[in-house]
Amino acid sequence: MNAMRGFLYRLKSMVTYDADREFYAKVFPGSVARQDLWLFRHMTHNDLADVLAIEKQNYPFPWTQDVFTDCFQAGYGCWVCEEMGTILAYGLMSIAVGEAHILNISVDRAQQGQGIGRQMLQHLIDSAHGRAETVFLEVRPSNLVAIALYESMGFNEAGLRKNYYPAENGREDALMFALPLF
Repeated sequence: MNAMRGFLYRLKSMVTYDADREFYAKVFPGSVARQDLWLFRHMTHNDLADVLAIEKQNYPFPWTQDVFTDCFQAGYGCWVCEEMGTILAYGLMSIAVGEAHILNISVDRAQQGQGIGRQMLQHLIDSAHGRAETVFLEVRPSNLVAIALYESMGFNEAGLRKNYYPAENGREDALMFALPLF
């Protein structure tokens, strides 16, 4: 029952936003927990400049604006996390034939280590419930922080994709992770 209550709370937080929280945070700093100010919403074309800036800070081979535009056109789930009008993170996921595939998830470098990536990942997982049986993602073996996050969220290593990512000296393998949704 507690799992259901937690899911319903996360679902409610996806579709509602209490503007009073933002007001109180401005007028009475410290009166509202920072996490309560995080708004997860669908990404728009207007967000792309901020999203691309985060993408470029975090990846040596960043996605281009055309890649994000293709994701919009394909109907993928494209989300941002913002706080009082500032984009902190984004995540993109495709869902087809019972499988969800997290394509990209990234947090502004200055905001990392504060739980935003975990919340974005949870948001993507929650949005896949009822539409997919399994969530998949790939990660560079050198990205130990991301691997630790995925494992702490219940993902298990499911395979290896050879030469998946571009790298400074050729290509880098990807670890494939999976999370069954029961």
